[in-house]
Amino acid sequence: MTKKISHAGRFGVRYGNVVKARLNKVEDKQRKKQKCPFCKYPSLKRKSTGIWECKKCGKRFAAHAYYIE
Repeated sequence: MTKKISHAGRFGVRYGNVVKARLNKVEDKQRKKQKCPFCKYPSLKRKSTGIWECKKCGKRFAAHAYYIE
């Protein structure tokens, strides 16, 4: 896996660089631990599309699909 391709490496030569670069941006953001809106601690993780769970306070809620802002 190269630095340029990263997450989009699973698509091989298909779909082009622009599409793969966009995908990398979104997936980088969604896989980071984000700040919980309840306890303000950066332990929020995406479980599935729109489902988020905080590791610290245990809250589970629905919100944006890819990342919390």
